[in-house]
This record gives sequence, structure tokens and C-alpha cells, in this order.
Amino acid sequence: MGWSLRTLILTVVLVGCGGGTSDVLPIGFVNQTQHSMAELWTIWKSAQQSLAKKVDLNPLQRSLPGVVADIRPGDSRALWVAPHQIRVARAPDVASGTLFGATGVLRTDPTGLIACPQPCNIRYAAAFSKYDLRLTRYAESWEFEGDNFAIILEYEFENQILSALGYNMRWR
Repeated sequence: MGWSLRTLILTVVLVGCGGGTSDVLPIGFVNQTQHSMAELWTIWKSAQQSLAKKVDLNPLQRSLPGVVADIRPGDSRALWVAPHQIRVARAPDVASGTLFGATGVLRTDPTGLIACPQPCNIRYAAAFSKYDLRLTRYAESWEFEGDNFAIILEYEFENQILSALGYNMRWR
């Protein structure tokens, strides 16, 4: 009984001194890719550098006719944003028949696209991120497409960083 009382008192003292749990997750990735953590970090750092130079807020919207680019000066705060357990994972490509039936777009398998869940502005994409879930997914067929994999992931990491900085992500 004496041991339990001492443990309880020590726990109360530690919690009272700020020894409680933190809401901030550890820095890093939940890596569900076939790439190394070092590769993910290299891509993350490239995304930080890119956003420190310029911020493009509407690349998706510019696929519509007459839309002007919303490009802002770089944001140096991007250099200080760290990934807090962002899960990076592949997802099976949507089948060409499914893609054709849903959109009328004909592509051979693998399509290089995955379904983009709401509130996405598009139905299918090479990759997407869910900021509230700390998740980035990409089409499985891009896994070993060299520089293309890095480019796709860099864009999604930019999105994660911009979201953390409070930017409007509607057209990213």
C-alpha cells in the first residue's frame, strides 16, 4: 500500500510540473512506401525549399479556362514545418474500366490514378493528402517511376506544409 501511495504522489507531482502528455506527435513519417525514410526526408526538404521561394495556390483551378494564377512570394515559415507522423502510403490504381465508366476517360492499366475522396475538387488524381488525418496517398504504379514519384510526393508534401501554415487549400 505504501508503494502505491508514493507512486500516486509522484505521478501527481510530475503531471503538475508539466510532465503530462503532449498533443504534439513526434516528428517523422509513418512510412508505408517501398522507399527509405531518408528519401522521404529529402522530398520533404525539397517541398520546404520550393515553398520558401514561391507559393502557388491554384494549380488545379488553372485547368479551367480563363483562370489567372494565384502565385504568392515564398513563405520562409515553410522551412520550419515538420511532418508529425504523416502516413505516406500507396493505393491501388483505379482500373481503366472503372475510370472510363465514371469519367469517360480511357487510359490503359495501370492508370496512374486513385480515387480522390471528398472534399477533393477532382474525382481521380495521381495522389492526394488528407490534412486532418495526416495522410498522403499516391497511385501504386508511381512507386518506382524515378523522378516522377518524387515530383508527385513533393507536391503533396507542399500541400501538407501549406495546410499546417493555414493556407486555403481549395485549389491545391
